[in-house]
Amino acid sequence: MATAQAGTGRTITTSIPARLDRLPWSRWHWTIVIGLGTVWILDGLEVTVVGNIAGRLSEPGSGLPITSGQVTGIAAALYVAGACSGALFWGRLTDRYGRRKLFMITLAVYLAATALTALSFSTWWFFLFRFFTGFGIGGEYAAINSAIDELIPAYYRGRVDLVINGSFWIGAVGGSLLSIVALNTAVLPKDVGWRLTFALGVVLGLVILLVRRNVPESPRWLLIHGRDREAEEIVTSIEQKVEAEKGKPLAEPESALVIHQRASTSFREIARTVFSDYRRRAVLGFSLFVGQAFLYNAITFGFGAILTKFYDVPTGHTGYYFAVIAIGNFFGPLLLGKLFDTVGRRVMISSTYLLSGLLLFGTAWLFSRGSLTAGTLTACWCVVLFFASAGASSAYLTVSEIFPMETRAMSIAFFYALGTAAGGISGPLIFADLTETGVVGDTALAFQIGAGLMCAAGLVAAFLAVNAERRSLEDIAKPLSAAESPASAAPTTAGRRTRGSGAAQA
Repeated sequence: MATAQAGTGRTITTSIPARLDRLPWSRWHWTIVIGLGTVWILDGLEVTVVGNIAGRLSEPGSGLPITSGQVTGIAAALYVAGACSGALFWGRLTDRYGRRKLFMITLAVYLAATALTALSFSTWWFFLFRFFTGFGIGGEYAAINSAIDELIPAYYRGRVDLVINGSFWIGAVGGSLLSIVALNTAVLPKDVGWRLTFALGVVLGLVILLVRRNVPESPRWLLIHGRDREAEEIVTSIEQKVEAEKGKPLAEPESALVIHQRASTSFREIARTVFSDYRRRAVLGFSLFVGQAFLYNAITFGFGAILTKFYDVPTGHTGYYFAVIAIGNFFGPLLLGKLFDTVGRRVMISSTYLLSGLLLFGTAWLFSRGSLTAGTLTACWCVVLFFASAGASSAYLTVSEIFPMETRAMSIAFFYALGTAAGGISGPLIFADLTETGVVGDTALAFQIGAGLMCAAGLVAAFLAVNAERRSLEDIAKPLSAAESPASAAPTTAGRRTRGSGAAQA
């Protein structure tokens, strides 16, 4: 098999990106969705379980000398800090060594860290492996979103990306219901139930690892790194499967791309491209991530604490309430996702952020007046997060498609890390302090901060969002290795199905 360096330095003409984009939806695409997208279910399970077991971990007999505030504050912040550093570390390697290799490694890191979390015997051990669990998940964000966008046809990319990122909330529902059983001392002892919830994450991760073995490397990545023969073999195999399923030949691709193959892209070139050539898009990505990160990381880690602190909901019952808002979160991307491909990115991104922010301001006002019960607060959050979830998922979609191919994983990693560090680390720490005071006004203030940041991000999107719907990735952001004209390119097997189609994409 060719190495990444074997064919670099050549100029080739290829229609592989167009061949991938013109494919109809098929069983093969479902394989990609299941193999790559299901990891967000694990992330949702992790985050939700920790939020819901915070009260139990702080009780005598749990096996850990830890407070509820430390679980929803320090441990939550360390998990996010791990995710941010993991995204940057693995993101760079993903652009350099490929999507497939890294999404296998990062899942293995997650599995090991989660298993060790279940074995926690002291506070420092719990904190340490919450960090490394996040470290693995952070790498997944860069590798998975890169692979998904490069394998899914342009016509479906928006809705698929949103639903996959929204599947986090399927895991959240599972985590909520699982915590109900795990926290029931009539079923499991105090020091055993919470450990089994983490152990279940390991079991699910192993199943995903087995399925993921069938997901190929991104042909787009292979092309740029001198491995066009492998890319051709993968795409031809996919086309044969789709043609066999549909019972008719595929249409010819409409365009070709000329690229100068390279072994790698320097960090300096990536930084210059993202922050100089695409500075407006960089502002957009940062704004979207900061808004959603503060809102989600603060509330996800702290919702159970709000219910127990202000509404005297028993620790073992908070999972029921969280399951309700988790369902609302999943249905947001599921029902609104198609509109991102039809109505368009700019309208849908800005409107989902603005609507969720305004609705959250209303929730904060009702909460501060004492007009809400545990049930009505949950209902309000369910509506807020229906829109916020679609918006938050679109942040990952946006940064994964608006920058050049060579910078994709690193761009996802950077904006995720920067935005999440600003909102995801400070959010849980601030929110834990505000909710622990037991003062209604303090918690309402936390709601208002999240609402304000979501509205601000929505306004930025209204002006700066890119109309990327149904466009090829190469059209949205020209690869750094792309040539201006196919005239001087040498023939290559990567273009054998073009039948003379030679116009390079813009």
